[in-house]
Parts: sequence; C-alpha cells; structure tokens
Amino acid sequence: MSDTTIPPREGLLLFAHGARDPEWARPFEAVRARLLARLPGVDVRLAYLELMAPDIASAGAELAAAGCAVVTVVPLFLGAGGHVRKDVPVRVEALQRAHPATRFRLVAPLGEHPRVIDALAEAAALSRPDDAPCAPPPP
Repeated sequence: MSDTTIPPREGLLLFAHGARDPEWARPFEAVRARLLARLPGVDVRLAYLELMAPDIASAGAELAAAGCAVVTVVPLFLGAGGHVRKDVPVRVEALQRAHPATRFRLVAPLGEHPRVIDALAEAAALSRPDDAPCAPPPP
C-alpha cells in the first residue's frame, strides 16, 4: 500500500523595501523567477515594505490561503537597519496572529549571508577596468 499523504506546502516570501520607480524591482523579480525555476514545489511570492504592491500582509495571506504550512520570510536587504530590526518583525508577528495555521519564519537579511558578501565583493572587483593594477590577495 502506498502512502498518499501530501507533504505540507512550503512558501517563500521575499520581502524588499519598495520604490516609486517600477524598474527598481527588476532584480528582485529576477530572484523570484530563479527561485521558481529552482524550487518547483515551493510557492514563492515577492512583497514590499512600502511604495509598491503587494505588501507583506497581502502576500502572506495569499500563501496562507494557498495552504502553506510554513512560510520563510526572506528580507532582501543588504543589512539589518531599522526596517529589518523593527518593522519587519512586527509585520511577521502580525502575519502569524492573522494566520495561526501557517508558521511564518523570519530569517536574517540576505545581505548578511557570506555568499552574498562574497558575490558583492567579486562583482565589485570585476567592475574595475581591465588595465587596472591588481594588488596581491591578503595573506
């Protein structure tokens, strides 16, 4: 007899600041598109703190309504400034209260991840002119 239990749905809620210029969101939309391709069983949504839609309450409600048992909230911020330290946790707590059947997990902002820091350093190094002198790496 085979097990027909369907595993709980998982959600990934990417959370960025937002801006008046819609072009600003293009890199974040690209991250979402890559995650959708890489994680086909995961419901990936993008939300914004301000100036753009959807907001975190709407996107979180959509993930809860879609049946996600666990939603990981990923701040797409380079560092843990005031928004990440104060505003984001309050919004995630509000989501948890509004949707108690879904567990909302808040993780550190991606800009603090060592791979992101390495990628930023590499991209900055590659932005230099080809003929610029290169210092040897530190010991």
